[in-house]
Amino acid sequence: MNYNLLIKFALFRGMSEQEAKDVLVCLQAEKKSFSKGETIYHMGDAIYAMGMVLAGGVNIENDDIWGNKNILDNIGPGQVFGETYACLPGEPLMVNVVAAEECQVLFLEVSRLLATCSNSCGAHQRLVQNLLWVTAQKNLALSRKIFHTTPKSIRGRLLSYLSAQAVSAGSNQFIVPFNRQQMADYLCVDRSAMSNELSKMKQEGLLDFHKSQFSIKEKASFTELY
Repeated sequence: MNYNLLIKFALFRGMSEQEAKDVLVCLQAEKKSFSKGETIYHMGDAIYAMGMVLAGGVNIENDDIWGNKNILDNIGPGQVFGETYACLPGEPLMVNVVAAEECQVLFLEVSRLLATCSNSCGAHQRLVQNLLWVTAQKNLALSRKIFHTTPKSIRGRLLSYLSAQAVSAGSNQFIVPFNRQQMADYLCVDRSAMSNELSKMKQEGLLDFHKSQFSIKEKASFTELY
């Protein structure tokens, strides 16, 4: 375990390497590796451990009975998943958690996190505080998805999402965490229709792109968002 890297992640923020080691022992942490496309958690599972991505990335997906897929979120290094369900033992998952690429995940038993630490260690309390902060950030991410899927047109959804990515990157040039199918699933639109709209926007000088790399033109108008 790379503890120097671990304490740079939000969940372990403010801890020393030794404190991180002690907390992992307390929570019976387990590290596992997954291949691209491998399902980490299945819809309907009852889970007791939340996961934190150490390397790679995972997608949170929802599939309906007809096989339609909707990507709710992409979880990258340092981010967590499953914490809400792990806090509610027996509550079945409403989503699938799938490896978006080869990844490593650290699993932490939430029941041990929420219980009073027998050693009364400050690091344990700090982890709880950090988890609350992380959960609040995830709630904001969900709110952003709702905002991006509110516009009725495909162009409106693309403008909303790409504009937010540019703001997050602090630059008009940025890389999105999705391929085309994943982006279409995330925005709840048809992939072909979305690709056609992106091509039109490129021809109109609104943006430029190559695979997952995008560049928004400075003079681009976003009035069509609404």
